[in-house]
Formats: sequence, C-alpha cells, structure tokens
Amino acid sequence: MTVASHALPRSVPRARRLPAAAPVAGVIALLALPVEPGGDGGAHPADAASAVLVLWCAVRLLRERRRPLPRRAALVLGLPVLGLAAAAAGAPAPGDGLLGFVRYLQVFVLVPAAVLLLVRDRRDVRLVAWALTGLALWQGAVGTHQYVTGTGASYQGEPVRAVGTFGPQDVMGMATVVSVGLVCAAGLALGRSAPRERAVAAGCATALTVPLALSFSRGAWIATAVACALLLALSGARRALAVGAAVTAAGVVLVGGLGLGTAMLQERVGSITRVADAPDRSVTDRYTMWAAAVGMWRERPLTGVGLKGFPEHRDAHASVALSSGSDTEGAGAAFRRQPLLSPHNMYLLVLAEQGLLGLLALAGSWAALLVCALRRAALAGSGPIGCGLLVWHLVDFAYGDIGGPSTVLTAVCLGLAARCAVGGGWPAGRGRGEDRAAGTGEAVCSRVVGAGGPPGPMTGGGDAPVVGTGEPPCSRTVGVGGEERR
Repeated sequence: MTVASHALPRSVPRARRLPAAAPVAGVIALLALPVEPGGDGGAHPADAASAVLVLWCAVRLLRERRRPLPRRAALVLGLPVLGLAAAAAGAPAPGDGLLGFVRYLQVFVLVPAAVLLLVRDRRDVRLVAWALTGLALWQGAVGTHQYVTGTGASYQGEPVRAVGTFGPQDVMGMATVVSVGLVCAAGLALGRSAPRERAVAAGCATALTVPLALSFSRGAWIATAVACALLLALSGARRALAVGAAVTAAGVVLVGGLGLGTAMLQERVGSITRVADAPDRSVTDRYTMWAAAVGMWRERPLTGVGLKGFPEHRDAHASVALSSGSDTEGAGAAFRRQPLLSPHNMYLLVLAEQGLLGLLALAGSWAALLVCALRRAALAGSGPIGCGLLVWHLVDFAYGDIGGPSTVLTAVCLGLAARCAVGGGWPAGRGRGEDRAAGTGEAVCSRVVGAGGPPGPMTGGGDAPVVGTGEPPCSRTVGVGGEERR
C-alpha cells in the first residue's frame, strides 16, 4: 500500500469548505456601510456586489456543468421579462428605458436566480437568515442611538426618526432592513434548530421590535405583523395561540401599564386607523400619486407609459392636492426638498409604467412563488422563512416601492423565497445527504447514480428514484442531537 492511497481526494479543494451561500452573506454585509449624507441616491457598494454575485454564480455553473435552473423556477423567475421588455421599448427616453430594464432585471430576475442557485441546503438558508438578522441588529442599534441622542432624521420638526446608516433621503431603508431581520429571527425561533439557537433568535426578534417602532414606518409595521402572524400559523395552532397571548400580554403591560412609548409614537400608531377619515400630508400625497398612476394606466392600459416614465407624466395626471415634495433633513444631512418621483405603491408603479401586461407578469410571478412556498411549507414543513419574507414584501409593496440601497435586500429576499418555493429539494452537494439543523431526527435522503458513477445533476423535487433500480431514494436518520458528517 502506498502513501498516496491514504491522501485526501484531490477533488475536494479547501475553498469548498466555505458555504455556497457565503457570497450572498457578503452582499448583505455591505449594506452595513453608511450612505453619504445628502447624497443623490446613486449606486451603493452592495449594488456592485450583487452584479459580482451574478457573475460568480454563472462561473460556478460553468465549472460544475450544472443545469442553470429547474424548469419551474426558470418559468416563474423569467416571467417578468416579458412586461419589462415591452415597457422598456415604450420608455420616454431610450436611455432611461434601458437603465430601468437593467434595474428591474437585477432586482426581480438575475439576483434572485443567483441566490436560488447558491443557497443549496438548510445550512445555507440559516446562514443567509442570520446574516439578515445581524444586519438588522446593526442598523437597529444605530437607529436607536439616533432616537435617544436626537441625531436622527427629522420627524414632526424633531430629529428623532431612526434611519440607521441610510440617511434621511431613504427613510424606509432601516425600516426594511429591521423588518426583514425580525421576520428571519422569528422564523429561526419557530424552526427546528437547536434550542440554544432558537432562544438566541427569539431574543433578537424581541430586540428588533424597538428600532422597528422608532422607524415610524406604518407600512413596515403592518407588513411585519402580517408576516409574523403567517409564521406563527405555519408553526402550529397551539404555538400560535401561546405566542400570540404572550405578545398581547407584554404589549398591554408595557404600553398600558408602564406607559412606554412617546406621544409621537402613540400618535403614529393611532394614525393607521385615520388614513381614510383624517389623512396627514404624507398620506394625502400618496393618495394623489396613486390616482395619478391609475390615470397613466388608463391612458395606455396594455404597456403603460414606459419604464422611468412616472415622473414625466406625474404632473399631467396629479391633482393640485399634491405637494411639491417632501422635506428631509437630519442624520448628518442638511435640509433638502426631495421630489416625489414614484407613487409609493409597487403595484401601481408597475401598472403605470408597464401596463396590465407588466403587472400580470410581475405580480403573477410573485403569486406563483407564494402558492408554491405555502404549499411546500404546509406539506413538508420546509421554507417558512421564505414564506415570511415573501409575504412581508407583498404587503409592503402596497405602501412602498423599490429604490435606494435597500433594494438589493429585496432581491436577496426574493431569491431566498424562490429557493424555498421552486428550488427543488434540499441537496447537500455531490453524493452527500441533506444538511439539517442538529437535533431534528429527520430523515436524510440522497440519490445514487449507478455503481461507482458520479451523482447526476439536480433536477428538483428531491424525490427521484435511484437510477437503474426503480427503488425510492434511500433514507437515513440522524439521531437526536446528532448531525450528519461532511
């Protein structure tokens, strides 16, 4: 016997020890970098990193000779391209149409597809979820410090609005990050991971409620409540009732008994029920822009006014109730009048710029992802975090749209949701079993392709029979507290 026979296989380089989703976590980490105060909202380092992420994924596919996407995933993610191409052709300016096409393609097609392909098992899902939670904790800590020290963005004439590192020009940035992190932490706490991990995740979710409240974002509050309610429902009726009762009791004690919450915060919460009877200036502007978006759609119902066409057609369809812009200052930036360039409703923005064709294609893609994710979560108990993130965005899109550095986060969340919805089974790599959290005691399945042959490409589903035998896939059970060796 030679010494070489005991050597490790040369086909396992050291780089493969890193999780496949590590580049996705790197893109998320870049969102912790501060935005230049008073900037014009240009490209963020995370945007450049997302482009590198797509190229990195393409290179890995070529090296591993893998099929790019399962057919169902390619159909669902590629559906928005139809409406985008038609709207780009009808844009007021060809250059703006091209830029809008690339941006939409980045956010809703390319980056989600790359995330879907790089997130290969449950360990990768937990890695991305913890990365999102960590980013939320950082941004939430910065935002809470801004509120306590009076160095945040201006709100009702006082510099108390928590905006994190995104600045007053993107007041929804921190709210989005914190909300997404809270949903991920709640999903981890309600999952099947180790008890210590669940306890830490529950603590993170509780801590993130503070900066979420201090963001003064009503849309983020509503979307987070709906997403967390869905996660509780997917975790089981008994747990949902227990957690719901505990949250209600804590809210009554903290707000009603101890009187926590400033007058501003209480007034903001109360304004949610008055958006129809006594709307404030921001709500009035939003209603006016919604009406303008509907007017644009009626003018061109099939393909819309073209990508990036809302600002040019806004004044022709808006009433005199629309103000000239919103006042922004604080958090290190001087006073600035920020123009209203979108209707703050993703569905109406798509309807106005891409018409009925674009809305049916884009919203149809989201609806297909939601149905597949809910079905998988109900039948197999997998992918609750993806369901929560997708529902959060679908609800929040009724109160906001894409824009700013946090848009990259939307692309990552849609990719994670797509992985949980149409990404096939949960393979752990070539010839290895499924990766899972320790202590679940669930079965591990792998597929064998002939005697001594290499494993075949992933075809999705995770339930294909063993090639050449006609038998179902083998299953192995990891003991309680155990974890499959890699």
